[in-house]
Amino acid sequence: MTTDPQRWKALAVLGIAYLMVVLDLSIVNVALPSIQEDLDFSESGLQWVVSGYALTFGGFLLLGGRAGDLLGRRIIFMFGLAFFCGFSLLCGLAWSAGVLVVARMLQGAAAAILSPSVFSITTVTFEEGSDRNKALGVLGAVAGSGAAIGVLLGGILTEYVGWEWVFFVNVPIGIGALFFVRRFVRESKAPDLARHFDAWGATTITAGLVLLVFGLTRAPTVGWTSPQVIFSFVGWAVLTAVSIAIELRSPSPLVPLQIFRRRTLSAANAIGLILGTAVFGMFYLLSLYMQIVLGFSALQTGLGYLAVALTAVLASGVAQALSTKAGVKPVLATGMGLLAAGLIYFTQISVDGSYVADLLPGFLLIGVGLGFAFVPVSIAALAGATGEEAGLQSGLINTNQQIGGAIGLAILTTVATTRSDNLIEGGVAQLQALTDGYSLAFWVAAAIALSGVIVTLFALKREDLVMEQAQPASADVGLDS
Repeated sequence: MTTDPQRWKALAVLGIAYLMVVLDLSIVNVALPSIQEDLDFSESGLQWVVSGYALTFGGFLLLGGRAGDLLGRRIIFMFGLAFFCGFSLLCGLAWSAGVLVVARMLQGAAAAILSPSVFSITTVTFEEGSDRNKALGVLGAVAGSGAAIGVLLGGILTEYVGWEWVFFVNVPIGIGALFFVRRFVRESKAPDLARHFDAWGATTITAGLVLLVFGLTRAPTVGWTSPQVIFSFVGWAVLTAVSIAIELRSPSPLVPLQIFRRRTLSAANAIGLILGTAVFGMFYLLSLYMQIVLGFSALQTGLGYLAVALTAVLASGVAQALSTKAGVKPVLATGMGLLAAGLIYFTQISVDGSYVADLLPGFLLIGVGLGFAFVPVSIAALAGATGEEAGLQSGLINTNQQIGGAIGLAILTTVATTRSDNLIEGGVAQLQALTDGYSLAFWVAAAIALSGVIVTLFALKREDLVMEQAQPASADVGLDS
C-alpha cells in the first residue's frame, strides 16, 4: 500500500460527512418539543424521530460496508451522501408525523450506505500504527463529540430559524463534501470478494429490531402482557432467528459468524453496543429534563451541552495519544468508568435544580468519558483489519453502536415513563414524577456503562492491541487515482 499524499485532506472530507451522520442522531433532541407541537406527535411516538433513524442506520450498515468493498468505497460513499442530503430535505419538508418518521428511517438507511465507507477508506488510506491511529482519533473525536455538538447546534437552529433547519442544514454541507470527494479521496475496493449482497439478512435483522423497539415503547402504555407487545417480542425473536439462519446458509453472508471467534473483535463490538446503549438515551432524557422540568429554552438547552462538546474534543486528542503510548485497554476502561460516574451524578437531579449544581459536573465527566471511550473502541474494533475486512469490521462496530443506541433509548425511556406514570397515579406532582423517572433511568444507564468496564478489563486481549508503529496494514486493495 502506497502512502496517499492527500490522505489528510481526504480525512477532512470524510470527517465532515461523518459528522453530519453523527449529528443527526442527536441534533433533533432539542427540537423534539417543537416537532411534537407542530406535527401532533404522541408521547410514545415522539421517540421514533430518534430511534427510527438509529434502527435503519444500524440495521443496514453492514450491507453498506459490503457494497463499498465490492463496488468501490468512494462511489458508494458519494451515493450515500447524495441520498442523505435528499432525505434530509424531505425531513425538513415533512407535513405530518408519519412522513417525518418514514423520512428519518430513509435518512438512516442513507447514512448506513455512506458511514462504513468513511472508516474503510480511512483504514486502507492510512498505514496501521501511529498514522492510522491519528486518523481514527479524528473520527473518534467526531463520534465522541458529535452527539453533544448536535444538541448545541439543534438548540441554535430551533431557537432562531425553526426545527426544520436541523434537517435543512445537511443539504449545503453535503453538497460541499460531494464537491471535494473526487478531488481528494481515492477509489478502493476488495475485488476478490464474492459479488453477492445479503439484502435479506439485513432486512430481517432490521425488521426484528423495529419490532423489539416498538414493543419496548408500547409496553408502558398498553401493558407488558398486551397482544401487540407480546407479538412484537415474538416477532423480534423469530426474525432474529431467521436472520441468523440466512447468515449461516448464505454463500457470502453480511457477517461471517466465525469472525466472532476473534476474542478482541467480539469484545470491542460488545463494548460498542454497551456504549451506544448507555449514551444515546442519556442525551434524549437530559434534553427533556432541561426543557420540561427546568424550563430551559431550546437555545439554553443547546448551550448547556457546550461543556460536553468541548471536553469531548479535547479528551479525544488525549485519548488517541494515550492509546498509542499506554495501550487501548486502560484508556477504554477509564472512559467507560468516567461515563458511569457521570451518569451516577445525574441520578441526583432535582425539580428545582440548577445547571451548575445538577448538570455541569456530570457533563464534564461525560465529555472526558466520551473521548476516552469512542477513540480506543474504534481502534480496538479495527485492529489488524486488512483491505478486504475493512468494510466488514468498520460496519460491525458502527452497527453495534447504533443498534445499542436505539435499544438503549427504548429501554431508558420505558424505565423513565413507567416510573413517572406510576408516581403520577399515586398523586405525585408531574414535574417531580418526571424527574424521578429520569433519575431511575440514569441509574440503569450507569449500570450498563459499568458492564462496559467489566468487559474491557476481562475480555479485551492486550496482545491483540499492540500498536505496530512501523508495520503497514496488509491490504490487497486496488487504488485508482
